[in-house]
Parts: sequence; structure tokens; C-alpha cells
Amino acid sequence: MEVNIKELENNTVVLKLDGDIDVYSSSDLKDSIFSQIEFGAKRIIVDMEDVYYIDSSGIGIFISALGVFKKVNGKICFVKVTDPVKKVFELTKINSFFPIFTSETEALENF
Repeated sequence: MEVNIKELENNTVVLKLDGDIDVYSSSDLKDSIFSQIEFGAKRIIVDMEDVYYIDSSGIGIFISALGVFKKVNGKICFVKVTDPVKKVFELTKINSFFPIFTSETEALENF
């Protein structure tokens, strides 16, 4: 999995993910998210357009990030979630903890 980082205004960061999120790639994702929190990001938009598989290790990282973000009054959301990932989000109920938007623009307007 590849993580591309784009910094926006107001301590907002977009993480564009490309590839599967599984036990083999989840440590890179964790490092990317938590380093952005350390650098002062208050809002992270996770672009899932090119992710077609996520396992429990990926779900666990997002739940961990949510806990850390709550402590620093930050927010995290998802955009462009593919159907296979959306099904996993629904099964695990992660969609009840994170806002999911269709585009980066929509996320920025509703964050």
C-alpha cells in the first residue's frame, strides 16, 4: 500500500491511500496517521478511492487514531470509499464512528 500526503490549510491533511490495507501494510498506514497527528494535524481526510480491501488490522488502526484524535480535539473522515471497503465498514459498524463523504470538497465543507 502507498500513502500520499497532501497538506491543506487549517491543519488539515489528506492521506490518499493506494492498495490493500492488511496486516502487511497496516504499519505504514499507522505511521502515516500518527506522524501527522504529531506534526499538528487536527483534521485528516482519508481518500479511499484506490483501496479495495481492508482487514481487521486496518480497522483497528482507524479506531486507535480516533481515540488519539478525540484527545487533541481532532477529526478524521473518509472520502471516496469503494464498495468492497464500504461493505466492511458497514459490517464492522466503523461507519457509525467516522463521517464518510463522496469527495474531498464535501468533506471540507462538512468538517
